[in-house]
Amino acid sequence: MKSAETRTEPSCADPVEHGLLSIDAALKRIRAAIAPIEDRERVAVRAALGRVLADDVAAPHPVPMHTNSAMDGYAFAADGLPAQGTATLKAVGTSWAGRAFDGVVGAGECARVMTGAVMPEGTDTVEMQERVRRDGDVIRLDAKRGKKGANVRHAGEDLRAGDLALAAGRRVTPAGLGLLASIGVGEVNVWRRPRVAFFSNGDELKGVGEPLEPGDVYDSNRYTLYGMLTRIGADPVDLGVVRDDPQAIRAAFASGARAADMLIASAGASVGEADHIEATLRLLGTVEFWKMAMKPGRPLAFGRLGDTPFFGLPGNPVSVMVTFYQFVRPALLKMAGVVEEQRYTLKARATERIRKRPGRAEFQRGIVSGDGNGGLAVASTGDQGSGILHSMSISNCFIVLGAEQGDVEPGEWVTVEPFAGLI
Repeated sequence: MKSAETRTEPSCADPVEHGLLSIDAALKRIRAAIAPIEDRERVAVRAALGRVLADDVAAPHPVPMHTNSAMDGYAFAADGLPAQGTATLKAVGTSWAGRAFDGVVGAGECARVMTGAVMPEGTDTVEMQERVRRDGDVIRLDAKRGKKGANVRHAGEDLRAGDLALAAGRRVTPAGLGLLASIGVGEVNVWRRPRVAFFSNGDELKGVGEPLEPGDVYDSNRYTLYGMLTRIGADPVDLGVVRDDPQAIRAAFASGARAADMLIASAGASVGEADHIEATLRLLGTVEFWKMAMKPGRPLAFGRLGDTPFFGLPGNPVSVMVTFYQFVRPALLKMAGVVEEQRYTLKARATERIRKRPGRAEFQRGIVSGDGNGGLAVASTGDQGSGILHSMSISNCFIVLGAEQGDVEPGEWVTVEPFAGLI
């Protein structure tokens, strides 16, 4: 009978493993190793949505260009109204949006104005039409309501000529598109999107639609990676499934490094006997670090293939997503030219006990919601196994637990990282 063997190698199940890199230390190394892409593209404004501006955009003229009415009503000079009682004014014309009144409004007079219409000469105040009584050309309003400057948008109120409208290094949002259009900008310079090659590694992996043999699994990681890369604004280059063969892995490394600005492998960063990723990376490039003091995602590799950064992500689906959002995402944002973004976290009270052993930071899946009293509450999605992808699909945040933290009791405050700040 074969005697039992004693395991001496570290395991993902170990609560504490000395020599693992902390999250902050890993992020510092990654940021130091990543350089922004220097290729520019000029695109039409609508095509700039989600892109990163390569240059500052200044307002060529004031916004708005003219002092105008903020609502439909009547424009007049507030100083001409009596101190109290009812003011009586004569309507002498109309200023339409796009067709201004070309006369001058004098004392005791007013002009009908529409929202966005240029304020007629001689006026400085607007009263909304619902608070005015009109009889022919005569209008009456409460004099106390005619506060000088009310309901008027002044020229340059939003931007003065030469003001910074949008700064380089910022991603263009829908509001940014509107702002660019408001200053008459039709094209902008943006940084080229990072090209990211990625593949899955493993003999057991099958493509969607292929029959499964005993021990086979469908490759979900490439679909998840494609989605995360697309949402962040990268250009994905799918290299498919690469078998557990050193020559095949070398070929994937070489083609990925040629085709892209970054290379990502999933299921190639563990310590099993059939894993050839580390050996190939050491042969063809350099290894910055290999193991992380975190859960899930301990076997995370980062290195370089020449000038191409490489991430070796774990194979379990949840671990792939956690390590992507915590490490690959910041690297891609810097590569894309984005001004450094801070992690978006909130505080919420745990609705139940959360089990946690000190030793490694953990990113547990949770569902954060309002507690009914103006605060936030968070519940775990249950089993936190790194292969339970369904839990990621129903969660809306990570519950971030520090390395030295232990169990969390109901009602205690925890840090949550909403997916809305990541995806």
